[in-house]
Amino acid sequence: MHKAWFSQDMNYLVDVYSMVDKAPVAVLRSAKDGKIVMPLETADISKLVAEGWKAPEVFVAKGRDGKTDMWGLIVRPSNFDPTKKYPVIEYIYQGPGDQYVPKTFIPYNWYMTSLAELGFIVVMVDGMSTSFRSREFENVCYKNLKDAGLPDHMAWIKAATQKYPYMDIDRVGIYGCSAGGQESTSAVLLHPEFYKAAYSACGCHDNRMDKIWWNELWLGYPVGDAYKEGSNVENAHLLSRPLMLVVGEMDDNVDPASTMQVVNALIKANKDFELVVIPGATIRWEKTLANISATISLSVTC
Repeated sequence: MHKAWFSQDMNYLVDVYSMVDKAPVAVLRSAKDGKIVMPLETADISKLVAEGWKAPEVFVAKGRDGKTDMWGLIVRPSNFDPTKKYPVIEYIYQGPGDQYVPKTFIPYNWYMTSLAELGFIVVMVDGMSTSFRSREFENVCYKNLKDAGLPDHMAWIKAATQKYPYMDIDRVGIYGCSAGGQESTSAVLLHPEFYKAAYSACGCHDNRMDKIWWNELWLGYPVGDAYKEGSNVENAHLLSRPLMLVVGEMDDNVDPASTMQVVNALIKANKDFELVVIPGATIRWEKTLANISATISLSVTC
């Protein structure tokens, strides 16, 4: 992955490139033909490695159709022991408009590293319905946000556990925030045979009350059955796995009422769950606390 900055006269550019497992390199290039004029800097990560840092593994496996490659990351604890059996936690943020699995070098991934250090193997994958692959690949989500790429995620995780037997396929948890909050709840509601526990922060659980401009792009107008079918409020009665819901009182991006409607539906369906309300908090606080709360919730069940 490359990031570039042009000189004021547009004759040169500084190119900084890296991969998740390769430290950043900076070079000066000619803007005319892209050739390297001179090297500038290569990041020294020797002290990081000496402290026990291990790079995430880029893992590729076939998706639901058995032929399309899905790309993701596997993060292991620094004291990883291949003779042990590790529960798996998926961090999910999935959907149209972008790709979400990190592509650049990150010495500490706030959504994955800390959980891995507590004794989990943490994974993240971009499934069908994300962008920058093909129109067909992304259009899986059209009038089908309920899908959330989860069939591809499950196929990818199954392939990973087949290659690495120390990943426990019988103990897979999932967590996410915002869209990931919606999707992690959907995972345990719709795929409880695979996902054994979920943590969901500030989820946009019902696309009928989320940001209209975004939802209509993918679900269309007028509001039809696709909205209802993907609603965690409508599907709350299906809950059969441990679920922790977290919501901030002052979230200005995802309406807190979205979570409360799920809570109401769960109570009406006589379902047991956990709810954490953070007074005065916004989505930023919830994401900061995500690893802590997810660890508490998922450690118990996984």
